[in-house]
Amino acid sequence: TCALPICSFGDVFITLGVILLVVSINLANLSGYSYLIPAAGFVLVAEWLVRVRRLALPGIAILLSILFFVSKGVSFDSEQATVLEFAVLALTSLLFYLRYKMPFSLLPLAASLVAMAITLIGFDVLEYPLVFAGFGLLVFAVALWFDAQDTARESHLSDSAFWLYLLASPLIVHGLMVSLLISDQGWVELFSKEALILSFFAGFFLLALLIDRRAMLISTQLYMIYALTQLFKERLTSTQDVMIYVLIVLGLFVIYFGAYWYRTRRLIFGCLSTSSIARYVPDLGIEDTKR
Repeated sequence: TCALPICSFGDVFITLGVILLVVSINLANLSGYSYLIPAAGFVLVAEWLVRVRRLALPGIAILLSILFFVSKGVSFDSEQATVLEFAVLALTSLLFYLRYKMPFSLLPLAASLVAMAITLIGFDVLEYPLVFAGFGLLVFAVALWFDAQDTARESHLSDSAFWLYLLASPLIVHGLMVSLLISDQGWVELFSKEALILSFFAGFFLLALLIDRRAMLISTQLYMIYALTQLFKERLTSTQDVMIYVLIVLGLFVIYFGAYWYRTRRLIFGCLSTSSIARYVPDLGIEDTKR
């Protein structure tokens, strides 16, 4: 058993084989429910590679392959077709999680549920980006619950939280950043977009630091680059200058906190080590954790 997605080159080799199988089967020009046959075949493969051998990276590839063939094989002729298809994908991911306890399964499960909910809402969510932030906060709350059950980061529960954070963070950042950048609301103009954007990223970083989840920052790097570029675009001479400065700042940021993450965490939040918050986050005084 290995806690990381990739434990050896053998995992990569097996995953490559899974990908080749998917490509070759897809080229066979199957149709309709016949796509469920290779999906069932990959379930049998999962029994060996995921349930018995506990291979993480091949397991991820197998689940994505099953979801791919299920999505191609299941279609409904009704106005609610899209909702039903998302529901089937969510159910498939849930069954995979219950059977194999593979943490990654929660990512497509949550993504399918969010997509299904957005479809059911019925209006153009692109005009209301805060909807994405709302769903992101719901996924984030579930991830926090998983994390609180395993603050020592020793079981599949904390790994499950990791994948949920990867989905929740971009949803939250996308919803709030788009709202701030395109908003013409009076309260935004009252404080200035620059101050709000910088305050948001500072708060987001502190939250990631408190719960010890660098994955939250990794999954939002592109949004950070875009937002900072928009923020400084009018203050520098050209777009190229903006990108240079933004990338330099982010590069220094990543290097520093990659080396001093836990030291910074203890320095800022060490005073909370005896508070009630400490019961729900990893030890604020330790040197290292899994993630």
